[in-house]
Amino acid sequence: MSWFSRWRRERILRRHLVPTDAFKTAIARLPILHRLDASERTRLREAASLFLHDKTFSAAGDSEVDDSILLAIALQACLLTLNLGEDSYRSWSEIILYPDEFLRPREEMDKVGVVHHSRDILAGESWLGGPLVLSLADVEASGQADGYNVVLHEFAHKLDMLNGDANGFPPLHRGMDAAAWARDFSSAYEDLCKRVDAGDDTAIDPYATTDPAEFFAVLTEIFFEMPHLLDAEYPAVYRQLQQFYRQHPLAAMPFGQRPESHEHD
Repeated sequence: MSWFSRWRRERILRRHLVPTDAFKTAIARLPILHRLDASERTRLREAASLFLHDKTFSAAGDSEVDDSILLAIALQACLLTLNLGEDSYRSWSEIILYPDEFLRPREEMDKVGVVHHSRDILAGESWLGGPLVLSLADVEASGQADGYNVVLHEFAHKLDMLNGDANGFPPLHRGMDAAAWARDFSSAYEDLCKRVDAGDDTAIDPYATTDPAEFFAVLTEIFFEMPHLLDAEYPAVYRQLQQFYRQHPLAAMPFGQRPESHEHD
């Protein structure tokens, strides 16, 4: 980090550090953050403060937005990058907030060249180089350690896009094995697709089978929300995400919340 970047960072934190009471209240409301130790919470508070300073939030569709919801978004977004670079969300600035799920027009061409028009109902959306969109109702439901988290999902897409279109293969760190990543994710993706196609009631949301990009985003949700589930279902993917995010949420869970043992096929 250059001297100017350090000076700018310190200046922002002096002027805009999230107040202690607001930070403690936000942590209390987000069970997925309870596993963080004191040092991690300090770093998360600083990262969220910088995030809130640098990003622009826009309300759409008569959204009612207050500081607590913005802080909840910032904390969960920065949880992903807690042990990554603070420039992980570079090259874009806007977050658009809808009050609830929103409609997005879609065009799709079939095999014979006919274009079909439809509308998707979305809880969130990420654009390459552009804004990130969230439903406030779904933000409110995120972070409860139950496996669902639209904030983690959409910001995982943003990390995936650091090397181009989202495809489930974000830029890996030095020392990570790209072939092993591809093997472990492909094997788990194919397995989940087979189980969903067979009509199995899977513990992982079938939406993960949409494509590899959604698989990466959904499994990121589970990695932070219910790490024991991911470790039980796809331990190799858990280990890959542990290396990628440089976190081990399963090890940090309180003993009373950890399963006694796992059996893997």
